[in-house]
Amino acid sequence: MPPGKYVPDCTEGIRHVEDLPTPLVKRRSRTYRRHACPRCGHRCYRDNLGRRILHDLGHLLGDRPCDLHVVYSRHYCADCGLYFSANLSDLAPSGSHYTHRVIALAVRLVVEDGLPYRAASWHLWRDQRVFVPFATLQNWVEAAGEKSSRAG
Repeated sequence: MPPGKYVPDCTEGIRHVEDLPTPLVKRRSRTYRRHACPRCGHRCYRDNLGRRILHDLGHLLGDRPCDLHVVYSRHYCADCGLYFSANLSDLAPSGSHYTHRVIALAVRLVVEDGLPYRAASWHLWRDQRVFVPFATLQNWVEAAGEKSSRAG
């Protein structure tokens, strides 16, 4: 008997993002009762909670994507009047929908392996089960400054 068995990709032929398999959800919490104000250093009480969904590298054994559902605390500093949130910069850049791991892998595919953006997008889905539009990949590579250094 051969050591491996060919199993076709269950997502082959899917044309719409909505038809992709449901993601495996991992919950994370960054809630603090009190947190230091970044401007003045005053210890501030929690004012509210926020939620953020981040796409991470997928769960290959289950053949599903992986999402991090992060709950974080929002604080208000009465001394300087500043609203601020708990720091999530170790998980993802500010405003991003993807984790640092996804961004680093995507930029590496384009820069080191020399894949075109569309092929890198397909490679990320096929091998890591994370859907990244090719235009987003292009923005990441250009922001990293790698495109101009490769061309020269």
